[in-house]
Amino acid sequence: MGHLHTPLLEFGALPERFDDVDALDEFLSRPTADTVDDLAQLDGDVIVLGVAGKMGLGLARLIKRAAPHKRVVGVARFSEPGSREYLEQHGVEAIAADLLDRDAVAALPKLPHVIYMAGLKFDYRGREDFLWAMNTVVPAYVAEEFRDSRIVALSTIHVYPWSDPRHGGVTELDPPLARPGEYANSVVGRERTFQYFSRVHGTPGRIVRFVYAIDMRYGVLQEIAQWVRSGTRIPLATGNVNLQWQGDAINQFVRLLRHCETPASPINVGGPECVSVRHVAEAFGRRFGVEPVFEGEESDSVLFVNCDRAQSVLGNPVVGLEHMIGWVADWVERDMPTYGKPSKFQVRTGVF
Repeated sequence: MGHLHTPLLEFGALPERFDDVDALDEFLSRPTADTVDDLAQLDGDVIVLGVAGKMGLGLARLIKRAAPHKRVVGVARFSEPGSREYLEQHGVEAIAADLLDRDAVAALPKLPHVIYMAGLKFDYRGREDFLWAMNTVVPAYVAEEFRDSRIVALSTIHVYPWSDPRHGGVTELDPPLARPGEYANSVVGRERTFQYFSRVHGTPGRIVRFVYAIDMRYGVLQEIAQWVRSGTRIPLATGNVNLQWQGDAINQFVRLLRHCETPASPINVGGPECVSVRHVAEAFGRRFGVEPVFEGEESDSVLFVNCDRAQSVLGNPVVGLEHMIGWVADWVERDMPTYGKPSKFQVRTGVF
């Protein structure tokens, strides 16, 4: 299958640094050759629901770059200034809609391929009912209306129990168990809702249990780098984490449209490494010329998942840990923009 003239995300073509936000966004939205091929083999267009989040804008742009002849639609409330304009600038059709409005969902174009990215994680205290509505009622509306489509729905590794990282991480065979905090429980509800309607209507789907995304502007590495640079104590209780370069992640989400199953089945998506918080902090310390300050010791239990199944289906990510550390260090050293939205990976209560 021939490839397009758009730059690809590929081994041997990784930059030393990102000059600015525009350069970073361009690189984050590069498709891999496999993504181009997979989209070419899918008949029909793509709609991204909940497109206006940190990952959705880049994902929609990536799909349009990989398959410029397809119609790509992004749906969100578009409450963030500039997000709608960003999509339209890059050839993505933007539709403003509240997905909690059943009539609005019914009015959306019924495209054959759906990537579902809507949901709520942070800042829900005092409106727990809204959390559950977003994470269970909206999936029901979407699953009913798009029963004849293929649906790749974003989930989270927070549905899993914690485990000893030395034992290889939890797999898709481990059931999602109720954990502390309403967020994880509501996302189990999201998964079960999609699976129920997938079984009833025969809708092909995948439930993507995704790890922590790495972007220069937010994420576990950016947080650790800031802690090291500022001399902030680095908590070690959650001493191992799953990471993946955001550009690799969104490529894999898109490719899963070709790998849907009926009924919808879960798949863990992330990098192959069991990443040590201490190792990462020490790497940043060497780069910044400072000694990291640690607090506590590594626990025997963390939230760590096994991503072997995704690797067997989709292959390994392009961007490895060493490149990510270097890029983040450079970004932090230059005091470049960040989102100011912590991942809270170190939080062990389940309440974010």
